[in-house]
Amino acid sequence: MDFTTIKALTFDVFGTVVDWRSSIIREGQDLGRRLGIEADWASVADAWRGRYNPSMERVRSGERGWVKLDQLHRENLLEVLEAQAISGLSEAEIDHFNRAWHRLDPWPDAVPGLSRLKQRYILATLSNGNVALMVNMARHSGLPWDAILGAETARAYKPRPEAYLRSADFLGLEPGQIMMVAAHNGDLIAAGNLGFHTAFIHRPTEYGPNQATDLQPERDYDCVAASLQDLADQLLADC
Repeated sequence: MDFTTIKALTFDVFGTVVDWRSSIIREGQDLGRRLGIEADWASVADAWRGRYNPSMERVRSGERGWVKLDQLHRENLLEVLEAQAISGLSEAEIDHFNRAWHRLDPWPDAVPGLSRLKQRYILATLSNGNVALMVNMARHSGLPWDAILGAETARAYKPRPEAYLRSADFLGLEPGQIMMVAAHNGDLIAAGNLGFHTAFIHRPTEYGPNQATDLQPERDYDCVAASLQDLADQLLADC
């Protein structure tokens, strides 16, 4: 295809740009050392993330009104702490741990890859993360976004069509002028069905060593890349 028609790249962030699992495990281990809490922090991270989609589905379905992800994360964290029998945390300590999602570390290729892509394209988030979360994460990790878009600005969680179409509208672009970049097939299929171009990024350890999903592209995407550096190599060479 002619990549000169693409004006902007929109990005899934959790898992595609940042390594949420290792970051949450690290934050849990730090918390445990400070407070003398023994826990399986990998299990905590997985259980916490496991509640992510079910909690958003209640909003998507209309069962619950709009709630930003920070609040859903906190509600889910309280359930995980109870299920894992982790107690003794103050409200301030729970709040700090909940904001671990604001301090996620990037994959090693993310910042250099994004910095190269920014030479040609507008770069925007198209994430389910709320604006404050995305801004704080960008400052923590040095992510060079031009715009913070996604669920909170669209008032719709992916893969609802409104999340993609309203984000395109905020950029003043048509879907065909945007490439959605993600490590998740469901995200790319939803965007592609709306006319976005698509790029699949391989993140085979996002969910740890036993990951069983999103190991291969499930559609004929416009680009398939091993990393964001690889995507930059392809797009900047007009693959």
